[in-house]
Amino acid sequence: MPLKSFIIAAIACAGLAACGDTIGEQALVGGAVGAGAAAVASGSILTGAAVGVAGNVAYCQAYPHKCN
Repeated sequence: MPLKSFIIAAIACAGLAACGDTIGEQALVGGAVGAGAAAVASGSILTGAAVGVAGNVAYCQAYPHKCN
């Protein structure tokens, strides 16, 4: 696995492990993880942040027992 892919996977896993207690925290964490992953992958940071927010909030709302 290339180093870049490993870093992206690690950032994504860290974001899901700490998704936040409130929707605001979930959005903040998701946005930070998405922006970080986009920066590492040389993608659009704004798009990465938007996808991160949507993904983390949706995940945490669907599986609240997995977000501690």
